[in-house]
Amino acid sequence: MKFTKMHGCGNDYIYIDCTEEFVENEEKAAIILSDRHFGIGGDGIILIKKGTKADFEMVMYNADGSRGAMCGNGIRCVAKYCYDHKLTDKTTFTIESMGAVKYIDVNVENGEVKSAKVDMGKPSLKASDIPVNVSSGKAIDEPIKILDREFKMTCVSMGNPHAVIYVDDVKNLDLEKIGPSFENHKLFPKRINTEFVQVLNDHEINMRVWERGSGETLACGTGTCASAVACVLNGKTKEHLTVHLLGGDLEIFYDRENDIVWMTGPASVVYDGELSEESMKMIK
Repeated sequence: MKFTKMHGCGNDYIYIDCTEEFVENEEKAAIILSDRHFGIGGDGIILIKKGTKADFEMVMYNADGSRGAMCGNGIRCVAKYCYDHKLTDKTTFTIESMGAVKYIDVNVENGEVKSAKVDMGKPSLKASDIPVNVSSGKAIDEPIKILDREFKMTCVSMGNPHAVIYVDDVKNLDLEKIGPSFENHKLFPKRINTEFVQVLNDHEINMRVWERGSGETLACGTGTCASAVACVLNGKTKEHLTVHLLGGDLEIFYDRENDIVWMTGPASVVYDGELSEESMKMIK
């Protein structure tokens, strides 16, 4: 089975072209292949399939085998793969994930996609969409107690759940300690992705992220979108925002008038490979 290792701002996944290949046990494959010691290594796997509602479909699994609804960094890499491998010759096309259709514009240089702009759709603040168990209909600047410390969170769904937390310094944050406490907190019945945001000025933030099912990753596309929405709603930044992540920068525009979030960022290939017979046996 052939695969391609790709990343968007360091958010790395194993991509399998399921227009040519077949993955028998997708969840098991995600766990085994994502292992950074005994597998290929990555934040999960993304299967590229022919779409029913869109030109293509991405099927995303986290490193623990759980299904992910959307990945902003992943969808840019899917777009790059589809164009670079001549599955399409269009520079504007659509990709679906768990029924949600996203519109992609790819930036091509010398015949290869270097970056992509994605219409990430409308954010939702409804507590039931996240879900988050709060008495109010929305969780904006809502208190949450973690390890005897009170934080304020703003919860946003970008097709997957996010809790945005503001801190004074993201660099020295002990994420390995507090990340799991957020992810598995009783307020989040389906767990949560948590973004820790340090506001630098009205158009720039630093961000680290703890993703459910994967732990800390170098970037999270949907998380940057959720953070931008939260920043605008809490009056901390303007609508155009540069988000500095451990793996690089993403440009986010929250079009508040039309309630749509746009994300622009890079997509890169690490290497192509082929699974050994031993690895194939392990995932069957």
